[in-house]
Amino acid sequence: MTKVRTIRCGQAAIGPDAPLAVLAGLCIVEDEATTLRHAAALKEAAAGLPVGLVFKASFDKANRSSISSYRGPGMEEGLRILGRVKRELDLPIVTDIHESWQAEPAAEVADVIQIPAFLCRQTDLLAAAARTGRIVNVKKGQFLSPHDMSNVVAKIEESGNEKVSLTERGSAFGYNTLVNDFKGIPVMRALGVPVIFDATHSVQIPGGHGKSSSGDRTMIPPLARAAVAVGVDGLFFEVHEEPAKAKSDADNALPLHEFGPLLRRLLAIRAAAHGD
Repeated sequence: MTKVRTIRCGQAAIGPDAPLAVLAGLCIVEDEATTLRHAAALKEAAAGLPVGLVFKASFDKANRSSISSYRGPGMEEGLRILGRVKRELDLPIVTDIHESWQAEPAAEVADVIQIPAFLCRQTDLLAAAARTGRIVNVKKGQFLSPHDMSNVVAKIEESGNEKVSLTERGSAFGYNTLVNDFKGIPVMRALGVPVIFDATHSVQIPGGHGKSSSGDRTMIPPLARAAVAVGVDGLFFEVHEEPAKAKSDADNALPLHEFGPLLRRLLAIRAAAHGD
């Protein structure tokens, strides 16, 4: 059996020899006050739990369904706000990049550079992220099998960086539907890299509102429980204090008040399933 490596960068660590990684936060940097408030609340909810919390928010969402959808404050302002979260709350940061030139400036703030699912095969983007020396977390494309991610891992490693994690976020099943095949988690871990389960994008209904995606947030807890039972190295959640008012992915955001209680249930399942 292939040994899964534990990867570390700055304050962030993902893998079997680290606490359960939890990448959680807002889909998009909405404004400075909202971002700081959510980061502080998430840190408080995770306090005392055996998890490694990494705050997540995107400075730009270039893959919104509609050209009229809110994309975020942009790279300069978004990274400034995320930098303040990092300094003032002492939290590691994960954020997405969509173009190769964004990798270097994002790495000045982020401990983890995330590659969106739609872009997971873009060689130049993967290589640019690899060259930063940060952890590179790649969302598995909805159009790829878990086995196909071996080529993605190879592109990053051959660009000089073995700090790779993969994230399962569902697979396309017909039109406007995602399903999770939990066999994919051990398949991707067999590549020797840690695997994260994205419990919120997995319940997304792409294009469900026509000009934006919809989703079913009631399915977040059961899917997260299943993933933890199967065995993951981390979890990913988009969280909002008032999901209906979220500027992106409102239908599949976990309500903030549910975050702490859900984490405790998941940790209990993990301990029971894996003898921790």
